[in-house]
Amino acid sequence: MVVDALEYLPGYARSGDAGADLRITESVTLQPGERRLVGTGVRIALPAGTFGMVTPRSGQAAKRGLGIVNSPGIIDSGYRGEIRICLINLDTKTTVELQEGERVAQLVVVPFISAQFIPVAEIDETERGQGGYGSTGQQ
Repeated sequence: MVVDALEYLPGYARSGDAGADLRITESVTLQPGERRLVGTGVRIALPAGTFGMVTPRSGQAAKRGLGIVNSPGIIDSGYRGEIRICLINLDTKTTVELQEGERVAQLVVVPFISAQFIPVAEIDETERGQGGYGSTGQQ
């Protein structure tokens, strides 16, 4: 994969990690409930048949309430712009202060299969059927 990084190259914290850490290129203060689009300074050329998923870092979420509005964010293989992250402070009381260069998200590169959508009059039945949210109950 080709990467153009102005300052902060994505990197894996440990061997075997699925997510490469992404850092921000500016210091940011987020009030409770506030969201802001921030840059990473990274542009990538993903191989055909793959996409990038930008996800929150679990430590930032647990310790500070930092999330990503459209998580996971999807990066298509044809996109060549800067990876930007829409951060949100989910804490209801505390301001989140982030410093330039801080790791705030992870990039996971994933293979995929393109679907062919075929209109039909009806869809086959399954045991689950139309059971959606909460349909399995608690056990």
